[in-house]
Amino acid sequence: MPDFQGAGKSNKTVREVTLDLLRAFGISKVFGNPGSTELTFLHHWPDDIEYVLALQEASAVGMADGYAQATGNAAFVNLHSAAGLGHALGNLFTSFRNKTPLVITAGQQSRSILPYQPYLYAEQATMFPRPYVKWSVEPARAEDVPTCIAQAYYIAMQHPRGPTFVSVPSDDWTKTTPALDARLVYPEVAPDLMAIKKLAGVIQQATNIAFVAGPTVDRSGAVDQMIELAERSDAVVWASPMSSRASFPERHPLFAGFLQAAPEPLSKTLEQYDLVVVFGAPVFTFHIEGRCDFLHSGTPLWQITDDPTEAAIAATGTSILSTLPSAIRALLREVKVKNRTERQPKAPETVSVPAADGKPMRAEFLLSRLSAALPEGAIVVEEAPSHRPAIQRYLPMSGADSFYTMASGGLGYSLPASVGVALARQGRRIVCLIGDGSTMYSVQAIWTAVQHKLPLTIIVLNNSGYGAMRAFSRILGAERPPGIDLPGIDFVRIAQGFGCTASRIHEAADLDAALHDALTGLEPKLLEVIVDPAISAIYSVPNAH
Repeated sequence: MPDFQGAGKSNKTVREVTLDLLRAFGISKVFGNPGSTELTFLHHWPDDIEYVLALQEASAVGMADGYAQATGNAAFVNLHSAAGLGHALGNLFTSFRNKTPLVITAGQQSRSILPYQPYLYAEQATMFPRPYVKWSVEPARAEDVPTCIAQAYYIAMQHPRGPTFVSVPSDDWTKTTPALDARLVYPEVAPDLMAIKKLAGVIQQATNIAFVAGPTVDRSGAVDQMIELAERSDAVVWASPMSSRASFPERHPLFAGFLQAAPEPLSKTLEQYDLVVVFGAPVFTFHIEGRCDFLHSGTPLWQITDDPTEAAIAATGTSILSTLPSAIRALLREVKVKNRTERQPKAPETVSVPAADGKPMRAEFLLSRLSAALPEGAIVVEEAPSHRPAIQRYLPMSGADSFYTMASGGLGYSLPASVGVALARQGRRIVCLIGDGSTMYSVQAIWTAVQHKLPLTIIVLNNSGYGAMRAFSRILGAERPPGIDLPGIDFVRIAQGFGCTASRIHEAADLDAALHDALTGLEPKLLEVIVDPAISAIYSVPNAH
C-alpha cells in the first residue's frame, strides 16, 4: 500500500526534496530567469545542477525546448510569477505544438498574503498557461510540491509528450516534507496487433505506396526503422506538411519531397498512389484553405500516431494508436521484402550566380553553398519561413537528429532553441539559420551562447523584412499591408554588444570564405548575409516523383 504519509522517511525541505527528484530524473540543468518569488528556490544553488540563465523568459523556454528535444528527457524551467510566464507563452505554445517534454514552474506569492491580491501574485495561476500545457497545478499544501513536480514530470514524458506547469508559492520551498522516491514509468505503448497485421497485408498488396513521415518519427528515434520499412515495402517517402524535424534522409533514393500545407497541391501529389500511410503526423496540417479531393477519393489511408487527438481529427482513413518505435518494429515483423524499383540518390543542387547579379545575392545561392560547407554531423535549427522551400531544395538534411524548427509557426523559437541544442549536443556544430525578422524576437539568447562558449553558428538571412508576409500578401490578395519592411537593423553590432564575434557580407564572391570562418572555432559566431528580398512562391504544385 502506498506510504501517503511518508512514514519512516526523514524530512527535508521542499526545495531539497525537489532537487533530489531532479537528480533522480536525470535533470542536470535548470533554465530560467529569476525574480523575487523564486529566490527561496535558488538559495544556495547546488554545484551539480547547472542554472542556465536566459535574459528573457521566452528565451528560457526556447532553450529548454531545444535541450529537451536533443536529450530526449524533460527539461526543467523556472519562471518568474505571472509576468514571466506571460513573457514565455509564445514559446510555450511552440513547445506544446512541438510535443516537447518540459516541467515549467513559476513562482507565486506567499500563501499568507494571497487573499489580499499582493504585488506580483498570479490570479488563477493554473489557468494562465492553458490550454497549451498537458497538466497545470498549484499544490494545495507546501508538502505536496514535490509530489506535484514528480507528477508533472511523468505526465510530460508520456506520449504525446508536452509541457506541464506547477505554480509554487514562494514560502513553500522552505517548509519540510518527507523524502520522495522517483518512480520508473515506461512510456512505450504497443499497437493493436490485429490492426498491424491488416496494415501489413495492405502494404503487401499495394503496388504504388507513399509513406508520409512526420516529426514524431525522428522525435522518437525511429528514423533507421523508417528507412528499413520503406526499403522493404518499396514505398516512396514524403515529409509531412510543416514538419518540425527531418524524419527521413533527404538524399535517399526513396525520398520524394515535402508535402505542402495547402489542400490542392497536397491532393495532386498523393492522388497518384494506391496506398498512403502516415507515420507520426496529422492527416493533414493545412496552412491555407482549399479543396483536398484526395481526402474523398477512397484511396486507402492509414495513420500511425501516439497522439489520440491526431487520430480523432483525421479526416479520413484508419488510425492505429501506438508509439512509433513499437508500431514500426511490429510492421517490420509482418511485411515481407518486395521487389524494389531502381531509384538513384538525389545529387545536391547548386545555384550559379552571374558576376553581374551578385549583389544582393539570392538566398538559394547562400543555401547551396552552406550545404557544401556544413561539417559532418552538423545540426541545423531553422527559422526562416520565407525561405523554407529553398531550404528544402538546396539544403537537404541527413535524417535523424539533423534538423529542428518550430511546429507552431510562432517566431522567436529557433535562436534560443539552438542554444539548448548546443548545450545538449556538445562536440557537434550547431547552425541557427534564421531570418532577420525572426532574430529580433529572442535576440538576447546570443548572450547565453556567449557565456557558455558554445560552437554555435548563427546565419541571419537579412532580406530587410518579413518575407513570408510579403509572399502571403500576394497569395491572399492583401495589397500594401503595413508592418512588413524592417530597414536599419544592424545585426553585427547587436551581436557584438552581447560579446559575440560577428560579420556581414553583401556579395556572393565573399560567401565561401565567410562561411568557412563562421563554421569553425569553439565560440559562437554570427554571420549576417544580405539577400535579395524577392522569394519564390511558398506554395506550388510539386512535380510527381
